[in-house]
Amino acid sequence: MRLGYINLTDGDELDKCLSQLVTLFEEAGMKPSGAIHAPYKSANRSKCDMDLQILPDGPILRISQNLGEHASGCRLDSAALEAATAEAASRANGASVLIVNKFGKHEAEGRGFVSMIIDAMERDIPVIIGVNNINLEAFLSFAGGCAEILPTDPSYIANWAKSQAVHSSV
Repeated sequence: MRLGYINLTDGDELDKCLSQLVTLFEEAGMKPSGAIHAPYKSANRSKCDMDLQILPDGPILRISQNLGEHASGCRLDSAALEAATAEAASRANGASVLIVNKFGKHEAEGRGFVSMIIDAMERDIPVIIGVNNINLEAFLSFAGGCAEILPTDPSYIANWAKSQAVHSSV
């Protein structure tokens, strides 16, 4: 089982790291699956809009709901997240690495990308997950001692994943 995680409190830095990582995998001929945050392109977006880029070549899907600028509750659209995970799973055939932008509340509850993570681990496909401090304890419990913290260097992470893929094929 090859499970690595990046623990960053700055979501923008995590998004940049994972985006660069996808590029490195593609340049190396690896097929990433999963999802990363899509870069925001709309001038009219809310600071709480959440869009996922489904890997490797899927659509950009909005996973947040518009509750208005002054709302303080969770903006995650659970149904949209589940639809995004189903879309990602449908595109995962032949993947050589799984990237999950965030182990969030839904994953901590056994939903979201959990089934893809478990499937990849069972097939010895390297998994890279972003984990914030809020969900770190739940993630470590989920990982059961099988997770390795990775530095926030995309080149290092790409090499780590490549070495894990080599080990799993032996």
